[in-house]
Amino acid sequence: MIALLQRVTQAWVESAGARSASIGPGLLVLWGVEKRDSTREADRLLQRVLDYRVFADREGRMNLSLTQTGGDLLLVPQFTLAADTRKGRRPGFSTAACDEEGRRLFDYVMQRATQTHGAAQFGRFGADMQVGLVNDGPVTFWLQVAPAGPD
Repeated sequence: MIALLQRVTQAWVESAGARSASIGPGLLVLWGVEKRDSTREADRLLQRVLDYRVFADREGRMNLSLTQTGGDLLLVPQFTLAADTRKGRRPGFSTAACDEEGRRLFDYVMQRATQTHGAAQFGRFGADMQVGLVNDGPVTFWLQVAPAGPD
């Protein structure tokens, strides 16, 4: 499971010409689901996102997490994060979870994020979305949790 997190002063998602989610200061997280991912990886990655220290403390060092600052969270499903780009000039998607499993796991992440971090909003799985953001820093990190065990 993959999360591309960006520290933002604001971010939003639009779909079908209408704004469906928007946040103030916090994290915009693009979320990708790979084959063999499960709720175990979802829980681990969500906890890493919430606890990842990317916000400045009093001395200006990245030492505070989203949980500590109480900032907003916007999770956006992004199938293309799971692309295999190791060769050629076109991405392959054989490493991405199938639509049904990706939707099930993203729905699970939405439920868990709402339970553990109340200030959470979400993009729509499978929708054509336009995502806007003001990246603060810019600060962007790639987090990944590999599935446990063999195929």
